[in-house]
Amino acid sequence: MKAYKVNQIDYRGLIVTGKGDDKAWKQAEVLTNFISPWDEEEIDKIEFRALHDSEDLFFCFKVYDDDVYVDLTDDTDNSINNSDRVELFFRSDKNLNPYYCLEIDPTPRIMDFIARPSKQFDFNWNWPLKDINVKSSKGNNYFTVEGAISFASLTKLSLLKNGRIETGIYRAKYNKQVNGNYEPTWITWVNPETEQPNFHTPTSFGVLKLM
Repeated sequence: MKAYKVNQIDYRGLIVTGKGDDKAWKQAEVLTNFISPWDEEEIDKIEFRALHDSEDLFFCFKVYDDDVYVDLTDDTDNSINNSDRVELFFRSDKNLNPYYCLEIDPTPRIMDFIARPSKQFDFNWNWPLKDINVKSSKGNNYFTVEGAISFASLTKLSLLKNGRIETGIYRAKYNKQVNGNYEPTWITWVNPETEQPNFHTPTSFGVLKLM
């Protein structure tokens, strides 16, 4: 499995502002090798960083984009699902039974749900609010999504095992078509080797290794 090293920072933690501007982020490795295996066009740059202290996993996406699209029809999952967003999936085992999904748009609205094989989604499930903190910001040609997830929740959900978190890291980019509709380009850290875009498969996951 592809692996990303999550460096440890000191006990003071990291301040989540949505801008990814805490000095601690300089200690993080920068993951940029994202691909869209199902599209020929080159994708814009994406930077992903992660760090941890003794209590939380911190993550930060910086997504370069001159034309960010957000569906503001309402605040339902359907609107989030039709918007540019970043995604983190965490699996409890290689059978995806279950796995947990966080899909976050630039505002930042969160679509979180528990899933099981064959795309069985339960949108009534939510990550406990006390265990997650997400903020975002937008620049001229990029947006940033930054957050913290408690180790307590990752452990309770059987996602943190021996310093490893099996994780999918993704991005959905919505592009305006000639007919005025928006269609997604699906972007991933790990190529799942599927004929059609599919993140909901065991082969799309890598591992975050806590250092």
